[in-house]
Amino acid sequence: LTTRVPKDTLPYDAEVIGAVRDSAADAGRDSARDDLVVCAAGTLPAELHKLWRSGVPGNYHMDYAYSCMGYEVAGGLGAKLARPEREVIVIVGDGSYMMLNAELATSVMLGRKIIVVILDNRGYGCIERLQLNCGGASFNNMLDDCVPEGGERSTIDFAMHARAMGAEAVHVRDVGELRREMTRARAAKTSQVIVIDTTHERTTADGGAWWEVAVPQVSARAGVEAAHRAYLDAKTRQRH
Repeated sequence: LTTRVPKDTLPYDAEVIGAVRDSAADAGRDSARDDLVVCAAGTLPAELHKLWRSGVPGNYHMDYAYSCMGYEVAGGLGAKLARPEREVIVIVGDGSYMMLNAELATSVMLGRKIIVVILDNRGYGCIERLQLNCGGASFNNMLDDCVPEGGERSTIDFAMHARAMGAEAVHVRDVGELRREMTRARAAKTSQVIVIDTTHERTTADGGAWWEVAVPQVSARAGVEAAHRAYLDAKTRQRH
């Protein structure tokens, strides 16, 4: 699942992370020194662990243990209050943003600017891949799969929502435009939100560590039983 070619042509998380970091140089800044990145849930913490480079202690604020969806915007405001001299950049998926975003309005009210980059893959892409990788079938992880007969397709305008809370916001078309908007956002005085559509089907290659996710021992699905055998095999190489 990490190497297959997506059916769509949308950018994936690694390309977004690269554009965010590269925009620092465009703005005459040093990302490793000046940027404080905040993230919590989904695929993004793993991607940032592999791809982000911080040069100063405290500039990398990540929740790995419990993957707390919704922490990101609130955590970003807290980071800005603690380190007002840093460019606080919150990188968050649409699922996490939907769970908790009220502190965006608080950041505007307090005059504590944060930059929020929302990666909209229209659902819970990390769980979708994990579910399939464990031999399961896709089930109601992506928004388009959840619409019942007679229902209506979800069309959430995240940029408009952010503007309603007082932030300046834009929905970009590609990573090139994202990089340009990030450069502009760095020079802004109030909180910024940049939304980009991304694919949920692709991630970067594994980083050398194994994510232990238990798989049912017995299942009517051959794929689940195969995934269980792979799980047991991987455990034999587990050091601790």
